[in-house]
Amino acid sequence: MEQHWKDILPVDRYIVRSAALLHDYDRKILTLLYQPLIGAQAFSLYLTLWSELEQNRLWSEENTHHSIMTLQQTNLKTIYRERLKLEGIGLLKTFVKHDHEDRIFIYELQSPLTPRDFFNDGMLNVYLYNRLGKSKFLKVKKFFSDHELDTSVYKPITKSFNEVFTSFQPSEMVTNKEVEQDLERNNGEEFLTGTTNYQLEVSDDTFDFDLFFAGLSEVMIPMKSITPKVKDAITKLSFLYNINPIDMQNIAMGAIIDDESIDIERLRKAARDWYQFEHGNELPTLTERVQPIPFRTMTEQEPKTKDEELMKQLEIISPRQLLVEMSGGVEPSAVDLKIIEDVMFHQKLLPGVVNVLIYYVMLKTDMKLSKGYIEKIASHWTRKGVKTVKEAMALAKDENREYQNWAKGKKQAKKPRPTYKKEAAKVESLPVKQVEEDEDEFSFEKKELQARVAKMKELLNSNDD
Repeated sequence: MEQHWKDILPVDRYIVRSAALLHDYDRKILTLLYQPLIGAQAFSLYLTLWSELEQNRLWSEENTHHSIMTLQQTNLKTIYRERLKLEGIGLLKTFVKHDHEDRIFIYELQSPLTPRDFFNDGMLNVYLYNRLGKSKFLKVKKFFSDHELDTSVYKPITKSFNEVFTSFQPSEMVTNKEVEQDLERNNGEEFLTGTTNYQLEVSDDTFDFDLFFAGLSEVMIPMKSITPKVKDAITKLSFLYNINPIDMQNIAMGAIIDDESIDIERLRKAARDWYQFEHGNELPTLTERVQPIPFRTMTEQEPKTKDEELMKQLEIISPRQLLVEMSGGVEPSAVDLKIIEDVMFHQKLLPGVVNVLIYYVMLKTDMKLSKGYIEKIASHWTRKGVKTVKEAMALAKDENREYQNWAKGKKQAKKPRPTYKKEAAKVESLPVKQVEEDEDEFSFEKKELQARVAKMKELLNSNDD
């Protein structure tokens, strides 16, 4: 978040909009279901934006971001970071308009999922279970549940509209143009609406559907059964449980019911059973995931350099296992896992990219995970759109000097433009020497980690077998 000022400034204006009317019950859902996932600061930011809406209105007055800083008594970097959390979990949509040199934002608040949708989400409910633990999770689930009544033994007797009301007589119908205009929506206005849930989004590019469909016969899984809802469920489940396309084929086959459709609840249960069979009875955390196949660059080639060898290793290992290997087989602390999970969840970095981040940070900080340092680099890589291990390693090398300044808390001063030829020649000769120093200072082949990398190589060989 070191460069948050590029995206937002205290003088930038904003307006709050509600996608639908928010109710007091939404506050309970946000408090008990969302707050454990996004943290108290992001929760507070949502409530602060909500409070700026007039009662039963959709739009707020215009304000500057300095007003949020004053209300929340915090800095802009924190506000920006917490805003991204709200966006990632589906509680906020952000829009921006550039007005000459000024910027104005629209912060559109999204209604939280209903308890039924949240607990049936297949992803959020699992993460909440891991955050709260079994006992607290069951209490929260009970709070949002009620006993079910068997209505099948009851006969519906509800009357329809036409059975209760009579239509207008022709003489009573008013059809002049003025009445027609009164019935229509006024220009520049919109009608208030009820709850509209913004579903949690997981990008399709995290799952290789081409490989999933390749060689899949109609006998095994009818194509008509892969509806948009099923496809969305497959994407989320593959992300959550780190299921590759081949294993997902078998899981999907086990969820087909009599009418040749895929039952999504069965699909979720089959995916959960598969994961627990593979990993014991533990439910997944983000730190157990590995780099998705579509974003691996070393799958079909043999490493020719030590960097490529490391690249291949980082593509097939999970962030948690990498921490274990780099610590000589010692289980990582809960604090370290929490730091990595927060980065993966909120910054949406892929596991292989997170592995490079772990490797780089531990290399530069004497084998310690610095939360602030990791978050700064992670947010930078998110803005750069880094998706592969290769891209992450190249960026870490290219911007090593800047990252070192972040670690030291220094701001790099701008070099003055040379005015004389002699001075220009002197300035031009500096970068070459500096590059040599940087290359000497940073390499992915540092001696301190060679022993641990060797262990990772053994792991790679065992996985290839």
